[in-house]
Amino acid sequence: MLNGNILTPDGWIHGALQFENGRITVLDGARVDPSTNDSCYILPGFIDLHVHGGGGADVMEGGRAIETIARTHARHGTTSLLATTMTAPRAELMAVVAELGDVTRCRTPGGSRVLGVHLEGPYINPGKLGAQPDAAVSAALDEVLKYLSIAPIRVVTLAPEIAGHMEIISEMAARGVRVQLGHSLATYDDAVAALKHGACGFTHLFNAMSPMHHRNPGLVGAAFAHAEFAEIIPDLLHVHPGAIRAALRAIPRLYVVTDSTSATGMPDGEYRLGSQQVTKCLGGVRLSDGTLAGSTLTMDDALRNLVSLGLPLADVSDRMSRHAADYLGLEDRGRLVRGAWADVVVFERDLTLAATYVEGEQIVEYA
Repeated sequence: MLNGNILTPDGWIHGALQFENGRITVLDGARVDPSTNDSCYILPGFIDLHVHGGGGADVMEGGRAIETIARTHARHGTTSLLATTMTAPRAELMAVVAELGDVTRCRTPGGSRVLGVHLEGPYINPGKLGAQPDAAVSAALDEVLKYLSIAPIRVVTLAPEIAGHMEIISEMAARGVRVQLGHSLATYDDAVAALKHGACGFTHLFNAMSPMHHRNPGLVGAAFAHAEFAEIIPDLLHVHPGAIRAALRAIPRLYVVTDSTSATGMPDGEYRLGSQQVTKCLGGVRLSDGTLAGSTLTMDDALRNLVSLGLPLADVSDRMSRHAADYLGLEDRGRLVRGAWADVVVFERDLTLAATYVEGEQIVEYA
């Protein structure tokens, strides 16, 4: 039984939440303005749809590395996530995806639920790699279908301007895959066409994509004009706070991702991001040439960052849980309602994370 200020889809209540066998069974209380009391905040657990690593482990290592990653992020309030791959040669990527298919079948005790795979590449523009290795290729339908057959691919990032990709977008969308536009030099018209073919998201908005100019709106302009959903990394390093504010006004269900790497939760030093070496220093992760290479952001820090920009806590919570769940079509995660999975985070009044529960399992409770 948890007691405090509980954020429900209909607003705040002050009362009690109880769960049994991993599901919420009791949710009772009276409507409240949390500023009128000093009770804790009880929020839906965080859903991170873009995770490359954590705790010194990298998704491209497959297998046991995913256990480390899931446990690392659960300690920061992430109750479910997508294991996100890097661009790599076909044989290597196929082997990793097969291993990820295995680990999604059961949850690591003490860790976040791995909901599936976010295939970030290899179907990206070699002219906009960002921190992705130089192994980009054009998508072929037989190859795409092979990936879909060996693991639950929930999200795919691709560059729509590459020849043949419009048809691939349509095929994947028809199979329920969320296709995102990113690592791309697409024009505004390319992006609009991709949305008409079934694309529905934008990968780490602003980063590794054609920027917005008033005579050449690019991928960012298409997102501002048409997107319902898009990812953003609010570590206040990848995107300026002013750009975050602009995106919040333009994109109704902008949601938070960490784009976290193996350096997340680790001291400064050298780490792996797929096949590449990266350096963690001064709160960021970079390639040897200085290119940002993912982040060290955790979801609890993301929450505090957005609140520091003036967003109400309830709005921040939606952008860290509910919108991502809706994007994947999940009705029993990302919200506190009877019958939903008991994925819950508890925060003290100073926004210190006090407890995390994944499917009813208490992961950590801080003193």
